Amino acid sequence: MKAIFTRRSIRRYTDQPVSQEAVLQLLEAAMAAPSAGDSRPWHFVVITDRQLLDKVPSFHAYARMITEAPMAILVCGDQGQAKFDAAYWVQDCSAATQNILLAAEAMGLGSVWLGVYPLEERMAGLRDLLGIPEHITPFALLPVGHPGEEKPPAERYDADRVHYDRW
Repeated sequence: MKAIFTRRSIRRYTDQPVSQEAVLQLLEAAMAAPSAGDSRPWHFVVITDRQLLDKVPSFHAYARMITEAPMAILVCGDQGQAKFDAAYWVQDCSAATQNILLAAEAMGLGSVWLGVYPLEERMAGLRDLLGIPEHITPFALLPVGHPGEEKPPAERYDADRVHYDRW
């Protein structure tokens, strides 16, 4: 519960690298997410190459902080792995993305969810930059690093948004 309530979008990072052990834990957390029919329609691209990270803001206007992050994880969806015709892969990849964010917080790391899907310019930019096959959809990009800023927990509970039994 602590990680849920203290997690914040971190956009500043120190230059301390993220250990390979920490990266593995983040990926294990991502793959522990639920998915429709247990299809697990995700792939993850771990990006540590500084030149690659520095190119992302050229096609993703809200990704400037990635130039400070020592690494990022790109969550991708593989619709060919989905067991149902509906686009449940989006929910599945969202759950995996949230797990990474919560795991990062619990591990003392910082991250922020940068939306990619369904914006074609962002998806195409990442496909080109990282050599992603056409049948794979870049979904969310998560810069990860040791926080270079502190943010207090945010109180977001809103009782007006809760309805019991009927609207």
